[in-house]
Amino acid sequence: MLNNVVIVGRLTKDPEVIESEKGNKRTFIIIAIPRPFKNVDGIYETDFIKCILWNSVAEHTCEYCKKGDVVGIKGRIQTNNYEKEGKMVYVTEVIAERVTFLSENHNKMEETENEK
Repeated sequence: MLNNVVIVGRLTKDPEVIESEKGNKRTFIIIAIPRPFKNVDGIYETDFIKCILWNSVAEHTCEYCKKGDVVGIKGRIQTNNYEKEGKMVYVTEVIAERVTFLSENHNKMEETENEK
């Protein structure tokens, strides 16, 4: 079985680290990725992909990136579901294992990877 995803897009807001009671750090980011084709109205639509970053990946991304920066993410797809107001809600997210900072405003291309 294989569960790998690679995406490149722009951050929709500044990332912020959240620390749990157990000391784990994480951040939730949304990556905007324009589709490579126009819809029936002649407009390029954009997909907004929710990604979760943990520990050092989350810290480095928050330190080096801001809204509008281009990042590359390598990770895996994770699905969850929960009940809200009597209806099941299904969520698909990317769990980032590696983030590459691709914006021109970085002096050099930075890359961060989860510690094994």
